[in-house]
Amino acid sequence: MGKSFAAGFVQFIKPAKSHGEAARHARRAFRQRFSMSQTVLAVTLVFLFLPLIVLVVYSFNGSTSMQWTGFSLRWYERLFNSRELWRALRNSLIIAISSAATATVIGTIGAIGVSWYKFKMRGYVQTISFLPMILPEIIIGVSLSIFFAGVGIPLGLFTIFIAHTTFNLPFVFLMVMARLDQFDFSIIEAAADLGANEREILFKVTLPICMPGIISGLLTAITLSLEDFVITFFVAGPGSSTLPIFIYSAITRKGGITPLISALSVVMILGTVILCITLRKFLKYIAAK
Repeated sequence: MGKSFAAGFVQFIKPAKSHGEAARHARRAFRQRFSMSQTVLAVTLVFLFLPLIVLVVYSFNGSTSMQWTGFSLRWYERLFNSRELWRALRNSLIIAISSAATATVIGTIGAIGVSWYKFKMRGYVQTISFLPMILPEIIIGVSLSIFFAGVGIPLGLFTIFIAHTTFNLPFVFLMVMARLDQFDFSIIEAAADLGANEREILFKVTLPICMPGIISGLLTAITLSLEDFVITFFVAGPGSSTLPIFIYSAITRKGGITPLISALSVVMILGTVILCITLRKFLKYIAAK
C-alpha cells in the first residue's frame, strides 16, 4: 500500500517538474531571442538607416515637395547635366587627391624621422603634430583665413589645398606611427649587416612594411578632404567651390533639401559603397602579401 502510494505521488510530481522546466526553457529562449543588446542594435540600425531610405525613395519623386506624386528620374537627369555640380566635384577631387598625397608623404617622412632619430625637441614635435586633430575645425579655418589675408595669398584652390594638407597631416602621422610602434628594428640591423645603406633600408625595408599604415592614412586623408565643409568655407574663394560648399549653397538657395540634393546623396552613397568594397579587397590583398 505504501509503495503504491509513493509511486503514484512520484508520477504526479514528475509532470509538474517537467512543466516547470519547460517554462524555464521557454523564458530563457525568450530572453535570448529578445535580449537588451539586440534591441538596442535594432533601434540603432533603424535610427541610422531610416533617413537614408527616405532619402533614396524621395530622390525618385516627381515633385519638389514631400508628397509623393509618382516615380521620376528627372532629378538624376538634372544632376548629371549640372555644370556647376561637376565643377565642384572636380575641385573636390583635385584638392582631395593632391592634399592627401602631400600629407601622406610629409606625414610618413615625419613619422619615420621621429621613430628613428633621437633629438631634444622630439616630444614637442609629436605634440604640435597632433594639434590640428585636437583643435575645433572652426578655429583652424578662422586662423588659416587670417594667415592667408596677412601674407597676401588670395583665397582659392591653392589655399584650400594648404588647409586640407594641414589638417590631414596628423591622421597620416598617427597611423604610420602606430605601424612603426609594432616594427621589429632587428630587420633593419639585419639589412645593414647584409650591406644595405640607409636609402636602401628606407625604400626596400621600412616603407614596404609600413605600407598598410601609409595606405590607411592616404585613404583617411582623401575621405576627410572630400567631406570637409567648415575649414573649406573659410579658405575658399570665388570659383573654388567644392562639393560640400555646393550642397550647402543649393540648400540655402532653395530653402531646404530638394530632390536634386537627394539624388546627389544617393549617387555619393553608391559611390562610397563601391569604393569601400573595392578598397577592402585591395587592402586584404596587400596584407596577404
